[in-house]
Amino acid sequence: MYFVTVRKDAAEYCSNARALALRLLEAISESLGLERNYINKQLGRHGQHMAINYYPPCPEPDLTYGLPGHTDVNLITILLQDNVPGLQVLRNGKWMAIDPIPNTFIVNIGDQMQVLSNNRYKSVIHRAVVNCNRQRISIPTFYCPSPEAVIGPAPLLVDNDHPAVYRNFTYQEYFEKFWNSATQSCLDVFLNSSH
Repeated sequence: MYFVTVRKDAAEYCSNARALALRLLEAISESLGLERNYINKQLGRHGQHMAINYYPPCPEPDLTYGLPGHTDVNLITILLQDNVPGLQVLRNGKWMAIDPIPNTFIVNIGDQMQVLSNNRYKSVIHRAVVNCNRQRISIPTFYCPSPEAVIGPAPLLVDNDHPAVYRNFTYQEYFEKFWNSATQSCLDVFLNSSH
């Protein structure tokens, strides 16, 4: 009976996370001066993935990372975390802790949003660290284009003063390059040749 309850709760959470992602995409589209459903229409069939991360207490937290520094390959990530600190972002060459705020989500901009916005929104390098005293749980929901969706800067965001920073590519192409690279992000591979 427990698994049925978990399955039902997880399905409900996924549906609500999707609805939140779609509302955020509308707001981001409007913030860029685009039609409300512009980003939604660029994603093809859309994709959504969820993970449940468990970080046990670690006796030597300075010797390991829960998750090394990276940007998110997808469009946006909605992160639900418990009250144990562990998320850090890289800012001006230094790691900064992002302390949890109860009953809130953290929304990460992913690489695909950076491309669609022609660098107006930036994906951020972040990592998860462990601590020696307390376990930590986080639940990221990754909202993605479908593999065949063609991603590129929105034409309305490209002009003489703001040339296209990136070339067009499929999400599948980007996804494969990202997972085959040893870097924190592979946006440089997709730079427009004239940029």
